[in-house]
Amino acid sequence: MNATHVLAEGATLNSFGHDPWWLIGAKALVIFVFLLLTVLITVWAERRIIGRMQLRPGPNRAGPFGILQALFDGIKGALKEDIVPRGVDKVVFFLAPILAAAPAMVSFSIIPWGGVVSIGGHKTPLQLADLPVAVLLPLAMASIGVYGFVLAGWSSMSPYALLGGLRSSAQVISYEIAMGLSFVAVFLFAGTLSTSEIVAAQAHGSAFKVAGMTFHTPSWYAILLLPSFVIYIFTMMGESGRIPFDLPEGEGELVAGYHTEYSSLKFMMFYLAEYVNMTTLSALCVTLFLGGYRAPWPITWFWSGANAGWWPILWFLIKIWMFTFFFIWLRAALPRVRYDQLMKLGWKVLIPVSLGWILFVSAVRALRNERHDVVPIMLIAAVVALLLLLGSFVWERTSAGEAVPEEAEAGADGDPMAGGFPVPPLDAPHYHGVGNARASNSAEATRA
Repeated sequence: MNATHVLAEGATLNSFGHDPWWLIGAKALVIFVFLLLTVLITVWAERRIIGRMQLRPGPNRAGPFGILQALFDGIKGALKEDIVPRGVDKVVFFLAPILAAAPAMVSFSIIPWGGVVSIGGHKTPLQLADLPVAVLLPLAMASIGVYGFVLAGWSSMSPYALLGGLRSSAQVISYEIAMGLSFVAVFLFAGTLSTSEIVAAQAHGSAFKVAGMTFHTPSWYAILLLPSFVIYIFTMMGESGRIPFDLPEGEGELVAGYHTEYSSLKFMMFYLAEYVNMTTLSALCVTLFLGGYRAPWPITWFWSGANAGWWPILWFLIKIWMFTFFFIWLRAALPRVRYDQLMKLGWKVLIPVSLGWILFVSAVRALRNERHDVVPIMLIAAVVALLLLLGSFVWERTSAGEAVPEEAEAGADGDPMAGGFPVPPLDAPHYHGVGNARASNSAEATRA
């Protein structure tokens, strides 16, 4: 690409659909290469950072600081013997890794990584495509990606892989609902579902008057819509299937989950899908909540040209790598949660909170459109929300500390099977019923 000059312009929907075929192909190729290189760098950085956090060196042999280790691991994995177990559904078995990896790459096509520049004499936005409903594309691709995990588990004809596929489908669907709900508040404030226009909407904050004084809201939706941002962070971890939410591939109980029976290049495709998905989710978060490719406020305050030309690519990459470090940090610091805790968080916490937050944001937007004073209403709503949270916390603590049921108390000095939970007897001769009968039978067998 030969850039003749740069323009300090932001992209809109009208900026798309005018590129020649070679420029569209070049953008697609750049995105593909960028995602592959990002996977290699992320794998290396993850091993080095976690090694530093856990007081061990990490890869340090292949290349300076082990920087070529991820590349050599990928080559080695692709060249290993490809073992296909007997009895698998071969067509589905081969298609599943492709269905897992391809949708994550397609989702990156609607991510803007810069404004409008001139390449080869053509004014073009640094974005492959944009649509009036562009943000819905990653949600659709995530739904298609689930098929890769489910079909991988089903076609393997293995109980471990099947359970991993079922876990993955339940987890991704649950957190995809909460993720979609976290986007609604952004749509309400930006007034559009186009990613380029959402970034443009975060260029400047809005102003409103209260008691004759003018107040300016923050430009980034991560600050203005903080609950939506926090909910997205949780759903981002659930969608990526990484620690602490890596239940579909829990090694302790499922060996490796849905890809237990895979090897060689097909296994590497699942590995690639995980890291590409992590990069895509980070880029989507940057676009919707952190101003996209635009430089943060301290930089734009003293440098007016920070968002002109090719510089936005730098700010975009810095923001993505901040989230990548966040992913790595969580993996090094947090243990895996239980599966019931994972589903409870998604269905009983994130989705209800998202619905309540959407209702509140919708009411505030409607009142502001009618020129009403929304500050007292926001204060009342904040107090009500705080009371509800406090009441739910007290109720949870109270229900957790309830007395043991009567049938369980009866089992304390009676049948160890009482209450539905098999408890091995501590001193069998003193128990009546099951424990005593087993002890008597054991004693008679010994005398015989």
